[in-house]
Amino acid sequence: MYEVTPGDPLSPVILHVPHASREIVESGLLIGPLQIAEELDHLTDAHTDLIASRAAAMAARRPFTLVNRLSRLVVDPERFPGEDEEMLASGMGPVYTHGYAGRRLRADDPSLTAALLDEYFHPYAAAMTALVRDRLAVTGRAVVVDVHSYATEVLPYELHRDGPRPPICLGTDPVHTPGRLLGAARTAFPDSALNSPFAGCYVPLDYWGREPAVAALMIEIRRDQYMREPGGEPGAGLDAIARALAALIDAVP
Repeated sequence: MYEVTPGDPLSPVILHVPHASREIVESGLLIGPLQIAEELDHLTDAHTDLIASRAAAMAARRPFTLVNRLSRLVVDPERFPGEDEEMLASGMGPVYTHGYAGRRLRADDPSLTAALLDEYFHPYAAAMTALVRDRLAVTGRAVVVDVHSYATEVLPYELHRDGPRPPICLGTDPVHTPGRLLGAARTAFPDSALNSPFAGCYVPLDYWGREPAVAALMIEIRRDQYMREPGGEPGAGLDAIARALAALIDAVP
């Protein structure tokens, strides 16, 4: 369901890769293999696990990594499990009922949703929380760097589609993204913009808004920078992005 790779014991950095997998398990999807493949092509943050692993290997002090090994079509571990989740408006809360273009994926079945949350969502959240807790205990802080990608052209499900679509989008949080971390990210990724087309960053709910020693930043990579869209092979730009991410990791004191 997920894979944790240890880093240097003194590193506070956690690379979090939630949307790289195309692995599907039985989860109540109503569509067939061809439609599933189309959804995966558009919604998977393809090769972001490869970017993270290469960056971790390049870094002077190896970070910890947590990689989701199931597709977000099973559950999306970065959604809020309550009514405050804005992506519910697109049918894309923790358990998607609709796909990237509004296609019906699942029935509106609260019992199915609850079962999927219990089996996949909550254990994943617990693992991420435990990893952050461990880094706090050992180093006094945790720095979560969320590694994502996004389509070059606007996809129908996107709620904030009118802003810039830069090569790199940096998602921030007013409590958990300190200026020094953001400055390091802008140095590592000079061709970047803030919170457009996607905003925010992942912090486990146990710490979100409560613990400033947990820092976080989202890296959203526009897919034409490193792969053939949609759902194609990686290209030459992947290594350059991995090197920039490694530079960001090394800039964290």
